[in-house]
Amino acid sequence: MRNLPLPSPLEDTIAIVGVGLIGGSLAAALKQSGACREVIGVGRDPRRLKNAQAAGLIDTFETDLRAAAKRASVVIVCTPVDRIIADVRTAAAEMSPGSLITDAGSTKGAICATLAELSSGPVTFVGSHPLAGSEKQGFEAAAAELFQGRLCVLTPLPDTPAAQVERTRRLWQAVGMRTCELTPDDHDSALAYTSHLPHALASALSLTLPDEYQTLTATGYRDTTRVAAGDAELWTAIFRQNAQPLVAALAAFSTRLAELTAAIAHGDEASLQNLLRQAKRHRDALDPPSSASTNSSAHEHPFAG
Repeated sequence: MRNLPLPSPLEDTIAIVGVGLIGGSLAAALKQSGACREVIGVGRDPRRLKNAQAAGLIDTFETDLRAAAKRASVVIVCTPVDRIIADVRTAAAEMSPGSLITDAGSTKGAICATLAELSSGPVTFVGSHPLAGSEKQGFEAAAAELFQGRLCVLTPLPDTPAAQVERTRRLWQAVGMRTCELTPDDHDSALAYTSHLPHALASALSLTLPDEYQTLTATGYRDTTRVAAGDAELWTAIFRQNAQPLVAALAAFSTRLAELTAAIAHGDEASLQNLLRQAKRHRDALDPPSSASTNSSAHEHPFAG
């Protein structure tokens, strides 16, 4: 279900750095919602930016982030996590006092710690992570509906002005998202289990499949390994930035895998059935009854304080 256009724009000009799946979808959603008067796409390849403009995702484009930042009241950085810090600093140096920068990176600890001087400066950085996406790449896969009903985690620091946090919240809500707040470290610990571990396991499972069995794969295998089709360079950067929490999550998984292995190896039907029942309960809990509230204006969440 699409959001109704806002009665008036929240912002004048928003620059989106990195017009790929997330950036392109965000541009389309912002335009559809009327959250701003103009969306500038920022990237390295003018040909692809021109194509994104022709597709209606962005209004104008720049290959020079500095030029775009001078025109924008808000910059949203949707580049890979190992480029976000440099892009934020480049934009902040050109923006007017009172401007806002946020991002869409799936790691937050290193980014927010390194950019701490911008948490309460004339130009404010507020970390964000929209929990939405797919294994697909490029603006060609962009969809304005990508964020509908999904959760966006905000990771402000203690000295971040409340008004700038609320401004960030309203932008994500404008594209249909619910929001919650976590510390950067709590975000990274949680995402190690909910996002980064699944990608690591899907990759390991893909690596384990013998070539001669590929033609025998069906829906279960393909669903389980879908995310392994994601961009290797992007995920290498994510794993490196969140290495310690991810290693802890992998260790927890290894413990559970050892329990399953032992139950199967020893023919322990009771233990095996108990583990499989626990797994089913945990998976079923991810799909609450349809009567549960999905109000996009709410920002309560089990992680929120």
